[in-house]
Amino acid sequence: MTEGHDVQELSDVDIHVYEAVASQTVESGGARLDGLVRASGLTEDEVRECLATLIEQGYVVPKGDGYGLGPHTFEVWY
Repeated sequence: MTEGHDVQELSDVDIHVYEAVASQTVESGGARLDGLVRASGLTEDEVRECLATLIEQGYVVPKGDGYGLGPHTFEVWY
């Protein structure tokens, strides 16, 4: 994540996917693409696009065959 990065630069859809990752990570230690598609109600392509943004900015990290949370400076309510 870049220094001084602002979460407000993320879209509402990016935040929605981030929240799904956070929820699944807390529940099971990681998030998988199929679970994120179900939890978010988005298409697989939309989830992949959001994940690419979140990974690029360091909010989500690839973890095994799924995803986990990267360092963050904000709270997520789910």
